[in-house]
Amino acid sequence: MNKFHGTGVAIITPFKADRSVDHTALKTVIDHMINGGVEYIVSLGTTGESATLNSEEKRAVWDTTISHVNGRVPLVAGIGGNNTSEVLNDLKKFDAKGFDAILSVCPYYNKPTQEGIYQHYKVIAEESPLPIILYNVPGRTGVNMSAETTLRLAHDCKNIIAMKEASGNFDQFNKIIKDKPEDFLFISGDDAIALPLISMGAVGVISVIGNALPGIFSTMVRMCLDGKFIEAQPLHHSLTEFTSLCFAEGNPGGVKSAMNMMGICEDHMRLPLVKISESTENKIKAQLELLNQI
Repeated sequence: MNKFHGTGVAIITPFKADRSVDHTALKTVIDHMINGGVEYIVSLGTTGESATLNSEEKRAVWDTTISHVNGRVPLVAGIGGNNTSEVLNDLKKFDAKGFDAILSVCPYYNKPTQEGIYQHYKVIAEESPLPIILYNVPGRTGVNMSAETTLRLAHDCKNIIAMKEASGNFDQFNKIIKDKPEDFLFISGDDAIALPLISMGAVGVISVIGNALPGIFSTMVRMCLDGKFIEAQPLHHSLTEFTSLCFAEGNPGGVKSAMNMMGICEDHMRLPLVKISESTENKIKAQLELLNQI
């Protein structure tokens, strides 16, 4: 099986009360996910609050992650942005040892055309020391990477190996899965629709709720990959309310709150992100109790 089949988790970055990175808690989070059976870890994606970390902090998080994972699962590093030359500079400075791929988000805020998106990823793929996983999340970036652009990159750039798709557009999903190169991996970017996307041809998911519930969620994903969709449905449905609540006030506030209740790490975040409301927290607690997690 390909190393990026199954459940990857976009790992959170734990902070102490003074908002410094909690490297001890990071190790606990890593062990929680690996012991729960996830197939790989994505470090410093959106869920890792990478936008609020400086370059030294990012390198320190990566160093802790590499040393503590110690080869137990594959690792993906989040490196992206809306300034192509700056992304290229980050790649040149990046020590790729210990990592297996790079997840690079579609350029955000400045709303490039489809040709601009294509050219951005083409030069990144040419310069990257590792294979690239595209990441389309228009709800955050303000621009959608079309199926045509994704397929063009998949066919033209051998160093682009996969797409994390979080557009929520099933017509787009169908086009990509139908016409992609055979070895190009389609990965769900939404926990809530991992089951139907695997039935369509996705090879798994890069998950948020897997931070808190790696065992339940990765079991459900493996069942789907084995074609046991009927058997997986009870697990899928048992997680729908929890998943919704984790995103009710933004990510990663919800999942960090759940992990705090479970005793894995504290739920501090850096501004402009803040802790979730007491009301949502109580609803998450109720779901964790139903799932026998606390």
